[in-house]
Amino acid sequence: MVIKNFFIKGVLKMNKTQLIDTVSKEANIKKRDVEAVVESFLNTIVGSVAKGEKVQITGFGSFERKQRGERTIKNPRTGEPMKVPPSKSPSFSAGSVFKEKVNK
Repeated sequence: MVIKNFFIKGVLKMNKTQLIDTVSKEANIKKRDVEAVVESFLNTIVGSVAKGEKVQITGFGSFERKQRGERTIKNPRTGEPMKVPPSKSPSFSAGSVFKEKVNK
């Protein structure tokens, strides 16, 4: 399968609409069907990670929620220390097959 890249303002990008168009053409499936699958796929990953579950897709990578502890930073204006409360953020780690393709 060959995925077409899109050149926008000097950067290679592909947004969700372009991904849906490309998959629709490559798989010869109606765009609305591909859109439903992509939306469901993304919603499943987001929902699972939000609940603290790790989502692993063999060869592609894994998505998980990371916890950041409370920390102290300096206010850039005043230089005074400020406490930043703990937070959670999504994380993606590329799988070995994905890394190999990128490094070719």
